[in-house]
Amino acid sequence: MRPIEYLIVVLMACYLVAPNLFWRPWIPILAAVAGVAHLILEGYRWQMVPLYALVAVLAAGCAVQLITRTTPTTRVKGRALALRAVGLVALLAFGAPPVLFPVPVLPPPGGPHHIGTLSFQWTDPARLEAYTAAPDDQRTIMTQIWYPAAPATGAKPAPWMSRLDVAGPIIARFLNLPSFFLDHVALVQTHSYADAPAEAGGAPYPVVIYSHGWNGFRTINLNQSEALASQGYIAVAVDHTYGSMVTVFADGQVALNNPAALPSRAVVGDAEYQRATQQLEATYAADLAFALDQLARVNSGEIASPLAGRLDLSRVGVYGHSTGGGATVVFCAADERCAAAFGQDPWVGPVPADVIAAGLSQPFLAMMSADWSTPENTARLDTLQAAGTGDNYRLVLAGTRHFDFTLLPLLTPLAPALGFKGPLSAERVLPITTNYLVAFFDSYLKGQGAVDLPGYPEVSFETR
Repeated sequence: MRPIEYLIVVLMACYLVAPNLFWRPWIPILAAVAGVAHLILEGYRWQMVPLYALVAVLAAGCAVQLITRTTPTTRVKGRALALRAVGLVALLAFGAPPVLFPVPVLPPPGGPHHIGTLSFQWTDPARLEAYTAAPDDQRTIMTQIWYPAAPATGAKPAPWMSRLDVAGPIIARFLNLPSFFLDHVALVQTHSYADAPAEAGGAPYPVVIYSHGWNGFRTINLNQSEALASQGYIAVAVDHTYGSMVTVFADGQVALNNPAALPSRAVVGDAEYQRATQQLEATYAADLAFALDQLARVNSGEIASPLAGRLDLSRVGVYGHSTGGGATVVFCAADERCAAAFGQDPWVGPVPADVIAAGLSQPFLAMMSADWSTPENTARLDTLQAAGTGDNYRLVLAGTRHFDFTLLPLLTPLAPALGFKGPLSAERVLPITTNYLVAFFDSYLKGQGAVDLPGYPEVSFETR
């Protein structure tokens, strides 16, 4: 809950719990004033509606009492205990939604730089779209960039999710929640400023590009993109169209996740499943390659932006989650522009056998949650890392599940019960994952000497 929301609940609790305060009509009225301030300063959200109603009813009754100067009779006072009990039950019930479904608070990026962000829609003339029926559709992706910036005084942060009016209901349905459920995500305060001027000094910066998992989206791990940009990187993330949960294009058109791109093995059989999953990760990897081609045009000024001349494309890192982690391996095995690779629960099952057998020549760190990887995936990852000629690391973060590498657990403290979070708190998980990410790329892209990965008691660490 946010500060004024807490104040409202505290005032109402004092009024209903403390016997000597129950007949103090100014308390609900003060809570109503706080409610107005909350709407102005913090913003409306649907989780607070029952509390708004409770405060309004009690404040109205107390206002009548003050205006008429009514003195409670003995009979009315005799009902006080029952009234207080009913009010307290209502307060507990009505106060639950804003606690259980808070406005997520993103962790501070931690670096010395302010952050700007830009989004682009890019169409690849060399590729037809594999996941639509139209034979002449060309592959189109949305790409977002975060960079060290000098935002204007008074600039407002960019939203966590662009076009939340479209994307919010879709993401809510994926989580088996009502369509309006994520409306309050519009209140999330990011640390990025849209179209901000680039910072004057320090460029060119190394580039790190992110590949999300199946049914993910480009800002599902915004904290990591912001942390990298704040530390002097150009952070880039792609919406892998039809593999992402939803892609909203610049003109408002929407591309939903296409389930046929990742069919059920039980339905289509092993051979078709393997073909489909390899095509999916190959598509993701091709998106990364195309995005890097476009970033070269951004850097040259051919694509207009504040970033001309600010990207060091000789120092490129790639990281991804799940399907995106597998795509990271596929891309880095084929493209010499990749200087370092980082996987978060990388799904290497679809990675071609020759890539698994050869390993990567670049440094590669695989960071695993506690219980996601299958024996098959682990065995293939073992082979990949044993064969690699670059430095190889494996970390396992205890108390985590697959989506702990994203921001989804911040949506509700019920996340462990809903199955998309482990028992280790998000307040602990997020800095651990971010610090490993930054330390790894600092070592291999900024040349800060031997890799110096932080140590945490929750992390078991192997060098391979």
